[in-house]
Amino acid sequence: MRVLIIGRGGREHALVWKVAQSKHVSDIFVAPGNDGMSKMATCIDIAETAVEQLVAFAKEQTIDLTIVGPESSLSVGVVDAFEAAGLAIFGPTQAAAKIEASKQYAKDLMAKYNIPTATYEVFTDYEAALAYIETTGVPIVIKADGLAAGKGVVVATTFDQAQSALQAMLVDDAFGEAGTRVVIEECLVGEEFSFMAFVRGTDVYPMVLSQDHKRAYDGDSGPNTGGMGAYSDVPQISEVDRQQALETIVKRMAHALVSEGTPFTGFLYGGCMLTNNGVKTIEFNARFGDPETEIILPRLKSDLVEIIQSLLANQTPIIEWSEAQSIGVCIAGKGYPGDVTTMGMPIGGLTDLEQCDDIQVFHAGTKWDGHQWCVNGGRAAYVVASADTLLEAQQKVAQALDRIEQKTVFWRNDIGYKAIAHQKK
Repeated sequence: MRVLIIGRGGREHALVWKVAQSKHVSDIFVAPGNDGMSKMATCIDIAETAVEQLVAFAKEQTIDLTIVGPESSLSVGVVDAFEAAGLAIFGPTQAAAKIEASKQYAKDLMAKYNIPTATYEVFTDYEAALAYIETTGVPIVIKADGLAAGKGVVVATTFDQAQSALQAMLVDDAFGEAGTRVVIEECLVGEEFSFMAFVRGTDVYPMVLSQDHKRAYDGDSGPNTGGMGAYSDVPQISEVDRQQALETIVKRMAHALVSEGTPFTGFLYGGCMLTNNGVKTIEFNARFGDPETEIILPRLKSDLVEIIQSLLANQTPIIEWSEAQSIGVCIAGKGYPGDVTTMGMPIGGLTDLEQCDDIQVFHAGTKWDGHQWCVNGGRAAYVVASADTLLEAQQKVAQALDRIEQKTVFWRNDIGYKAIAHQKK
């Protein structure tokens, strides 16, 4: 088979790595990809949202299967275009992907189909939104309605923070069209976890649980990011709570989308929180999570391509998971999630790190200058290890990261700390 993967980040590198293990695959192409993937795949200079060019390439190269990574591609209808051209593609249609492209749409669906979530209101007017927060008080969660690359969510713990967030979104156009409407939610408190599943219509096949760390610095402090690391499994979430999340959140949304006439095919992501009032939904994504993909795929024992082929053929896939635990840590350019101050500068030691046994390096924002890896984005790369316990996996990653110079990059040293503390009890 000849496989095309759409995207350019760490998630897509992990997909390339997993697809390359399939006995059915002879050639892998990535559009646009990054330098770190080039050893396993051919990178094609086509943007994720250049739908017509992607379709034309798939036809010219007789691509047998396309896998979509980012939400940006889904939101512009790449799946619809491929299906119209008779090309096999794994991902939701533009209509089904609206559960991520519009937070208001997702919240309205959750309300309609009794999917547990935080109470919310929607605003387009700054003064009205501010008056609402004056009434409800803080803490409060403010979300840009549209796609904002994981940065359109503010958890405001003070009124000034809430006011600044509303000013940025509704007045200053910080997120452009994505922020012309905001969803204001009650602030849920509890243990957060990511629950993803392979989905085809009402058929839902759950993945192992994971948890990512959004805050930039140790101790879950600092600004929100696209993700500074993740781990799996999540021992703090009991089997009873996992089952509740599966039935009332993930499966219920899959059925809701079928009822709405927009059935979902692809990787469905339920962002969940275990509260004192049970499991509730934070958000839905219409694709594999990032950085969760980088630590979940190493635990997947089955052939990913076979799973996808089975789903597309409306057959039951064979899915097996490893008992090993995984931790992945993001190496980020200094200044991230703000302006990166070390763009183009070398990441000392990363080349050596790639030679480590039992360590996977998934590239995201890196560039090869002919001699060494350089910073080419906020999240440069993910360093991933698996072991019998999360503590052992964390220690493996820490030993690997000792090889990296911290002149141009930084990382968190405590990814997985809550789960490790739980396992020690």
